[in-house]
Amino acid sequence: MPIHDWSIVNAGTFHHFHTAWTMSLSDALNADLLPEGYYAMAEQHAGRVIADVLTLQINDPTPVPFSGGGGAVALAEAPPKVSRKLVAPPEAAYRLARKTLTIRHVSDHKVVALMEIVSPANKDRLSSVEDFTEKAWAALKVGVHLLIIDLFRPGKHDPGGMHNMIWRNFDPADYEPTDGKPLTAAAYAAFSLPEAYIEPLAVGDRLPEMPLFIDRDWYANVPLEETYNTAWQAVPAYWRSVIEQI
Repeated sequence: MPIHDWSIVNAGTFHHFHTAWTMSLSDALNADLLPEGYYAMAEQHAGRVIADVLTLQINDPTPVPFSGGGGAVALAEAPPKVSRKLVAPPEAAYRLARKTLTIRHVSDHKVVALMEIVSPANKDRLSSVEDFTEKAWAALKVGVHLLIIDLFRPGKHDPGGMHNMIWRNFDPADYEPTDGKPLTAAAYAAFSLPEAYIEPLAVGDRLPEMPLFIDRDWYANVPLEETYNTAWQAVPAYWRSVIEQI
């Protein structure tokens, strides 16, 4: 199913889809994609910007060796199949060291990765974009990996798209979106020098699988297309017809 143009409907309609997609993603990850000891769950929204899906390590706030299992893929054996890969320049290490953050635990379960589906509210004003990018920066700084799905075109508050706003924290050179593909799926590996795996997208494209890193050597392939299709069926028929007739 092609990506729809969600900018033609109100934010409430996208929010309904957003919620269904979050749950579909969580179900897929918990079914067979995450290895034993890891799980995904939707986060309760306590503010304007917060991650939608969390990958957590059960009952152990300290790092443990991981050697695969479930649907985990070894980075060295099968690098993610994306169009573009970015590596933060060496000077990014200095910028990372300048900010501090206390590592957050959820009921003594360590957060190892976050997934966020960008919504209109994340882009509606400069402060919203700053909140979003600050949380992304803070997560990567403490070793939490990220997967960001941005199905909205860049606006005046996020020139170049939300990935560009995040990556400016590591590389001051602006990210140039691919011509004709203003939407973005971006997976971030929280290494000492962060890496970004980018798939430029456009309305009408099919969604790819994207990596969600579990640690520096392993990731899970997230089935964006399959879960998007499941969530689409949860959208009221009236709004599906409005979107599809455009």
